[in-house]
Amino acid sequence: MKPTPILIHIVEDDAFYCSLLAHHLSLNPEHHVKKFTSARAFLDALHEKPDIVTLDYSLPDGTGDQLLSQVKELSPDTKIIFISGQNDIKIAIDLLKKGVHDYIVKDDDTKERLWIAVEHLRETIELKKELDSLRNEVAKKYDFQKVMIGNSDPIRQVFQWIDKASKTNITVSINGETGTGKELVAKSIHFNSFRKKQPFVAVNVAAIPKELLESELFGHEKGAFTGAAGRRIGKFEEAHKGTLFLDEIGEMDLSLQAKLLRVLQEKEITRVGSNQLIPIDVRIIVATHKNLLHEVKNGRFREDLYYRLLGLPIVVPPLRERGNDIILIARFFIDQFCRENSLQSKTLTVEAKKKLMLYNFPGNIRELKSIVELACVMSDENEIDAPHINISSNSYIEKMNGEDVTLRDFTTRLIQHYLEVYQYDVLKVAEKLDIGKSTIYRMIKNNELVVSKYQN
Repeated sequence: MKPTPILIHIVEDDAFYCSLLAHHLSLNPEHHVKKFTSARAFLDALHEKPDIVTLDYSLPDGTGDQLLSQVKELSPDTKIIFISGQNDIKIAIDLLKKGVHDYIVKDDDTKERLWIAVEHLRETIELKKELDSLRNEVAKKYDFQKVMIGNSDPIRQVFQWIDKASKTNITVSINGETGTGKELVAKSIHFNSFRKKQPFVAVNVAAIPKELLESELFGHEKGAFTGAAGRRIGKFEEAHKGTLFLDEIGEMDLSLQAKLLRVLQEKEITRVGSNQLIPIDVRIIVATHKNLLHEVKNGRFREDLYYRLLGLPIVVPPLRERGNDIILIARFFIDQFCRENSLQSKTLTVEAKKKLMLYNFPGNIRELKSIVELACVMSDENEIDAPHINISSNSYIEKMNGEDVTLRDFTTRLIQHYLEVYQYDVLKVAEKLDIGKSTIYRMIKNNELVVSKYQN
């Protein structure tokens, strides 16, 4: 890959010496060098956002300190090298503390020292530009109305919530069944927000043992516990200026919930084994498949943390409630799989679509992807038919394959089936299907469900 040209401004009141330095740096064709012999001329051109600036410490119309503060304010990403006739250690140390990259004294070796300093900076600048470019590409991929496929009313509501969340820094809580795409919603919010060029760090709380989770989130110092061979930066520090996504937050241990609450309130963390307070600037997005308010009532989740995290609540609908989105998403996965595996393009037959639409998809989008990818492999032609759709023969919904049913009939039969499976235990059925028990009781009262007995 061809190196990206870098823009260098040389500020030196001695016109001959200025030209000498500019000529030397211009020997590299990837250096675009401009000369300035006054502070005023340089500041007038600072809108160009040079990658590197070399500053003479003493100019007729400006001091080094004055220019440094103005560059930091107007072009904060610009790297600064001071070149001075003053061999003053105190001045050099003071400037380095203020963020100057190097302080070079004018002598016979100035040109070579400057060349080396610029080449070192060049590597850093190119890496940063490459990283910014990659982040911009990722951001483009998370145009959520293209990434999240669907036209149903429930998913359109999610689009509206994502749009609102992306415009502010509000905490977001995402609720939805496993496999509905909660992390995709979180990424869509981040990569459409003003933090999109900063890190997006995801942590699955349920996947990390509770005794290790504190260290994972907040980091630890060397020797903090057995096996801590060195300092480790935690996820909060990794996500500084960006977004931290805490998936399955409902699985967090109560003792750690208290520490998380403190971090959110104080906006600072302490590594395990340290007393040093570290300020953080992190946007928090959490997700869970559980009803957190129900968890609060049962003493498994702190009420104060619940309200701290609630923020803007987004409910991601299960696939079974998204109607024809099932077919749109299936087509997307089929096209993607065929393209990635050099297979001929495949279409779904009417019977295959019907079979998909009648299935309940307890695994949601993740399950749909698995089903249609297998169907692509099983189909030898350019069509995917019903037999290629591998859905368990024990599935209650598949028993209705071949019938035309309304959504209401579908729901009624599903609840009736689970009532029979769980011996008319309404609470267990409500929990299994993630619906309110009052819905079941109402349907029983209206004789929509056939129940010989049930228990509270």
